[in-house]
Amino acid sequence: MLKLTNITKTFEPGTLNEKKALKGISLDMKESDFITIIGGNGAGKSTLLNAIAGMFITDSGKIEIDGNDVTNLPEHKRAKYIGRVFQDTRMGTASGMTIEENMAMAYRRGKHRTLRKGITKAERDFYREHLKMLDLGLEDRLTTKTGLLSGGQRQALTLLMATMTKPKLLLLDEHTAALDPKTAKKVLELTKKIIAEDKLTALMITHNMRDALKHGNRLVMLDKGKIIIDLSEEQKKNLQVSDLLSMFEKASGDSMTNDRMLLG
Repeated sequence: MLKLTNITKTFEPGTLNEKKALKGISLDMKESDFITIIGGNGAGKSTLLNAIAGMFITDSGKIEIDGNDVTNLPEHKRAKYIGRVFQDTRMGTASGMTIEENMAMAYRRGKHRTLRKGITKAERDFYREHLKMLDLGLEDRLTTKTGLLSGGQRQALTLLMATMTKPKLLLLDEHTAALDPKTAKKVLELTKKIIAEDKLTALMITHNMRDALKHGNRLVMLDKGKIIIDLSEEQKKNLQVSDLLSMFEKASGDSMTNDRMLLG
């Protein structure tokens, strides 16, 4: 489903600020794989997702999604394959637009555009049914502007919008990190449910090691732009956070000092 072959990326090459963010990363994901990605600050986690999404073109290597070579395609041309949820709860929706208008934009993305304006009754019923699964009462607030929603409500809506058309690949960039613990748990459980029911292929960055061990069928750890640990579901199912820390120290030669990771 997703195949990365030796991808590299250096920012500001040849300057004092040169940063080798990705150093020959290769990854092969099967359909319906749910991979959790962990690593300290600067490990390359978000850069990796940005590279896959096409926010920049990599220096070398190859990126394939569902058998299609997208290595040199810009972000808007990869959008038909990808759904994405960011850490910032404001990034997934347009604040000045209503819930149904935001959902219409997501639902129609990548489809043939016509001169028809507005939202049909059939579309509105479709959106309402999808909103019910969130159990947040948003199905009765279709004309509410998303800027009036709480951060948790917006993130749940963004998740729904990102998966409504069943993308080939779902990218989750610490999408619960900005939420309070109770809301984060709800959004994470919703994430797990949607991925399982729709059999989606997903990459999820998290700073929480317990969540990384609990969710998904595979765990990948990055350090300094490289994959240093890649665990199958069988390999990770009985591990504790302390085991992950030991594995990190052995693989990297460093100790894990990232407070967010340790506290998580």
